[in-house]
Amino acid sequence: MQRSCWKWASVRADLRVVGAIGAAVALGAALSAAPGTASATAQPCRLALILAMDVSASVDAGEYRLMRDGTAAALASDEVAAAILSLGGVHMSVFEWSGRQRQRIVADWSSLGDLAAIARFAGGIADQQRSFHQYPTALGSALGFAQRLMREAPPCDRYVVDIAGDGPNNHGFGPASAYRAFDFSAITVNGLVVTPGIDEAPAGANDAVTYYRDEVRNGPDAFIEVALGYGDFERAMRRKLLREIGVLSLSAAPHPE
Repeated sequence: MQRSCWKWASVRADLRVVGAIGAAVALGAALSAAPGTASATAQPCRLALILAMDVSASVDAGEYRLMRDGTAAALASDEVAAAILSLGGVHMSVFEWSGRQRQRIVADWSSLGDLAAIARFAGGIADQQRSFHQYPTALGSALGFAQRLMREAPPCDRYVVDIAGDGPNNHGFGPASAYRAFDFSAITVNGLVVTPGIDEAPAGANDAVTYYRDEVRNGPDAFIEVALGYGDFERAMRRKLLREIGVLSLSAAPHPE
C-alpha cells in the first residue's frame, strides 16, 4: 500500500509538471500569435475516444485503484501525451460501468489539445471515487451506453470505444445483442482484458481473452490488449492508447493477443 501511494504521489507530481509546461507553451503561443487567429489555426478532430472501465463486483478496491490510477498515469505519460499532440489533439470521455443501468460518466467530453488539458483530464480521472461496488457485469448495457455517449462527440475522423474488463457478460443482454440494437457502423470497439497474473493464473484464465476477442471486439481495425493482472494495467493501457491514437504499429512489438 505504501508503495502504491508513493507511486501515485510521483504520478501526481509528474501531472503538475506537465500542466505547468502546457500552460507555458499555451502562453507562448498566445503571445506570439496575432489577435483573432485562434479559430483559423484550429485543427479538425481526428479521434473521438471513450474509455469504459469495469467496476463490477469482480473488481475489488485495490484492483479499482490500480485501474483508475493506471489509466490516469498512462494518459499523462510522455509517450501518450506526445502521441496525442502529434495527432493535433483528441476528444475523450470516460465512464465506469457495472450492471444494467449502472453506468456513470466520470470525465465528460473534453478536447485534449495541449499538455495542460491532458494533465487536467488525467488528474480528474485520478481524483474519482468509485461509482458502483456490488453489481454484476452487464457488457451489453455498457456498449449501448457507449454508443449513446458517442453520439454527443463532435464530428471526427475516427470513433473508438476502449472497454476494459476482467470477465464475460453475466447480466442482461450481451455484446451481440448490443451490436444488433445500436448503430456501431462507424465505431470501432477495442478491448482491454485483465487476466490473473502469471503466477496466479488458474486453468481457463484465457477464457476472458477469448470472450473479448470473439464477442466484444468489433469494427474496423479492432483489437484486444491484455493486462496480466491489475498491476499490469498501466502498461497495457499505455500501449493500447498508443495503438488507438495510431502511433504504435502492429509490428512494433510482440503482442499479448
